[in-house]
Amino acid sequence: MLRTKNIEKRTYIRDGRAPIPKKEITSEIMSRIRGKDTKPEVALRKAIWAKGLKGYRLHWKKAPGTPDISFPGQKFAIFVHGCYWHRCPYCKLSMPKTHKKFWNDKFEKNKGRDKRKIRALRKEGWQTLTFWECQIKKDLNRCVERVLSNSMNRRI
Repeated sequence: MLRTKNIEKRTYIRDGRAPIPKKEITSEIMSRIRGKDTKPEVALRKAIWAKGLKGYRLHWKKAPGTPDISFPGQKFAIFVHGCYWHRCPYCKLSMPKTHKKFWNDKFEKNKGRDKRKIRALRKEGWQTLTFWECQIKKDLNRCVERVLSNSMNRRI
């Protein structure tokens, strides 16, 4: 028996924040990108939970910058950055070939926002750790050990 997919054509509402892509499939792909609970973030959370480090808050809005993982009582925050969107210093990522000015501005704003978030947290006495997607994929255990060693210093 031949199966057919019921393909529904989506209409994407343009809000002016991004240029219209040359290929329609680009909009579909971009709409699936998550801002929270990404694979690297979930992997890190599960690993630190498995090591017995519990009691954290996810995307806690009361902390400056809304860290991905935070321990409010100990003022300890963790950010998990995607290599592409936050422009990882370890990966040699290419720039998009179309709308170069838009993407360069976008990436610079993302990097600036990341720095402001960390500055705001540190100003209020928070300790921060930032993990890159590639670091978590390459050596999750090392990332967990960094969290554990920092958490022991903060008595979490």
